[in-house]
Amino acid sequence: MSLPRIVGFTANLQRPSKTRALAESLAEAVGAHLRADIRLFDMLDAGTGLGAAWSRDLLPLPARRIVEAIEGADALIVGTPVYKGAYTGLFKHLFDFVDPAALVGKPVILSATGGGPRHALVVEHSLRPLFGFFSAHTIPSAVYGSDADFRDGALVDPGVKARIQDAAGQLADLLQARAARAGAPDAPLTAFASAG
Repeated sequence: MSLPRIVGFTANLQRPSKTRALAESLAEAVGAHLRADIRLFDMLDAGTGLGAAWSRDLLPLPARRIVEAIEGADALIVGTPVYKGAYTGLFKHLFDFVDPAALVGKPVILSATGGGPRHALVVEHSLRPLFGFFSAHTIPSAVYGSDADFRDGALVDPGVKARIQDAAGQLADLLQARAARAGAPDAPLTAFASAG
């Protein structure tokens, strides 16, 4: 039996970033719950030509590979910094190239980072409707981290860490239940993660 493929995609435009740190924390927590092939991508990995592409065949190869990884994943971890109360424009632009049928029923952990608590509802008011359009299965516990939740680029807030554990557990439970329904034998719960 092959390991479930989990793809993380964050819309951060620089490295290091709080959004990437949040996605890494989510990936690590998921990996602690079940064996999985976990690959993380950032907006920077899509290359500079993403914004100029107006059709899928015009996507630069790095962006096309991210879109294909998203479509081929068994589950997603997505994250975006919040600008003016919403996800970034390039984040939405990349998902405009994703085949809507590829995300139907796909489990997705939603996450975001922002300057303060007033942006926390972006996961509910922007991200959840976007993935609702795709008929994806968004995990109930979304994760938001503000600047005050990080110190020197590392997540330190216990409340956000608890939400990460909740979201990771919900994703793992869902993937394990799907594997059991498919007749797959139970796999041991050991961590396996690879960053790409």
